Amino acid sequence: MRFFLSLLFSGVLCAATAAALVEPGLPAWSDGERAGLEEAGWVAGGLLLSDEPVPDETETKTEEVLDVAQPTAEEIAETEDPANEIPEKFWPEYFDTRPTKFLVDPQGLLSPVDYRDRLGFLNYHAGDSSIDLFIYVFKGDQDIPGEVREEELVERFFSEGRPAAVVYYYMGAPQRSVLYLSPSLTDSVSAAEQRRAMESSVMQAFKDVDPSRQIEAFLVQMSIRIYWMERMLGGAADPGEELTVFSRPAREVEKVPTVMEKFQPMLESSRRFALPVGLSAGGMLAALVVGASLKRRARYQFPDFEVEPRLGGAHAAGVGAVISFASSSVPPASQRDQVPDYLRRA
Repeated sequence: MRFFLSLLFSGVLCAATAAALVEPGLPAWSDGERAGLEEAGWVAGGLLLSDEPVPDETETKTEEVLDVAQPTAEEIAETEDPANEIPEKFWPEYFDTRPTKFLVDPQGLLSPVDYRDRLGFLNYHAGDSSIDLFIYVFKGDQDIPGEVREEELVERFFSEGRPAAVVYYYMGAPQRSVLYLSPSLTDSVSAAEQRRAMESSVMQAFKDVDPSRQIEAFLVQMSIRIYWMERMLGGAADPGEELTVFSRPAREVEKVPTVMEKFQPMLESSRRFALPVGLSAGGMLAALVVGASLKRRARYQFPDFEVEPRLGGAHAAGVGAVISFASSSVPPASQRDQVPDYLRRA
């Protein structure tokens, strides 16, 4: 009995193992079901279940790329966002003519005090250097219009006259600033030296967070770098020589005119009258001194009068009498009329 049970168990186990080793068949569409789904639209996995050959992936991508139409120039221009461009009303002052001042800021991004100080520094630099420094000030997020070519403008406006360095400076974003040199300097100053000048100036600007102080530090360092460019042009300096960097640029001290300098024009105009006025003043002073001296030494002589009797009687001997005159402002020697005291008192 045990033998038959073990045979039965072994047979069931073998049958289960054989059934587990058999692979299931692939699913297949019925004719009606597949046709209905294809009429409704694309069927997911249709290529995998169909008998048609699968297309090459490379060929499919190539066909897709070729089928996509490239955008036209008009479409590209329409998609550009002009919000960050410089307003068109400021274009003439920026790009139409050569600037008459070293600091170009038609948008008024600098305060009046900062503009005056920065312009004063640039004027001082022009007086002390053979290379002028022109600064165009823009907002930190503004873009130059696409119609403007910076190199062409520099070549057109700064080909004649003194050599110049032109900087497009962005307020609050010194790292966006760009340096251009006039055609007379581009062949003499290497691109590496121009890059070093910009990098050192930007580093000095980033030592402060205030945009007005950033541009101040930037201008001071750029002026120093231009000085070394001059020495390089003269063959007196090594391009790799280290420069002295100031941690804080010094403000230009305005000279306060003295009192004599203020009155100098008036003195120049009155110089021709100096001799007559001096002689007249000297004569008047001498007359005053002589008059005061004579008055101090003056002596008055009283006249001799016979004392008039009073109340019909003479005065007692040796007592004397009081002589009164009519006027107290006229010298006694010029008066002859006596006025009794009792008449004066009345």
